[in-house]
Amino acid sequence: MLTGRDGSSVVVDYLCNEARDHDMAVACFYYDFASREAQSPTNMLGSLLRQLLSGLEGIPEDIRKEFTSQRKLLGGRRLQVQDIVKMFPAVSSLRRTFICVDALDECIPEHQVEVLGALGQILQRSSNTRMFMTGRPHIRGAVERELGGGAISVSIKPRDNDIVTYLRARLRKDTTPEVMDGGLEKEIMKSIPDEVSETYVALRVNKTFAGHILIGENLDSYWFHYGSRES
Repeated sequence: MLTGRDGSSVVVDYLCNEARDHDMAVACFYYDFASREAQSPTNMLGSLLRQLLSGLEGIPEDIRKEFTSQRKLLGGRRLQVQDIVKMFPAVSSLRRTFICVDALDECIPEHQVEVLGALGQILQRSSNTRMFMTGRPHIRGAVERELGGGAISVSIKPRDNDIVTYLRARLRKDTTPEVMDGGLEKEIMKSIPDEVSETYVALRVNKTFAGHILIGENLDSYWFHYGSRES
């Protein structure tokens, strides 16, 4: 089930485990509805760049020069979206890079266009970069439009018994079990599975790359395969 932090972390954990054994970098960003006002395109892209830089032994000279030049402008101007986009190739050119963006549909609509445009530019300039993102189906058109024909997508809807298993596991960890009674638990088990919506998953690949990502934690898990496709 890939419907938020718990589900998408399966993909992130998989990639991080692969990164330990291969020359790879992984950067992730989770859109949170409660924090959407603070999650501007600049903050989002800056977070991804910082994660990639943190895995290097030193900061590439091109990025160091850009930071220095920005400090000289207007008493130290903050980096803008295009400034950050231009820095990505200096990092991603050093090793294969995966960028994971979860719950893109929670991004403020007016920010989505700018974010997707920036991510599209990063992919065009960074041949070593692959991108994985999730969101509700209504963002699919925007994603495919901005990322181009190289986007591979799949729609995922969890089975009811997967949701019930997940809910029971969470209820067992409830720190206030005294407020739960049989009637409330029954209502939770009935209403939440009915409200769970389909999740849209998109992967953008550059050049030819083969591999797979496991989505889910049960015997009927989805395997999301990517590769053998030219952008």
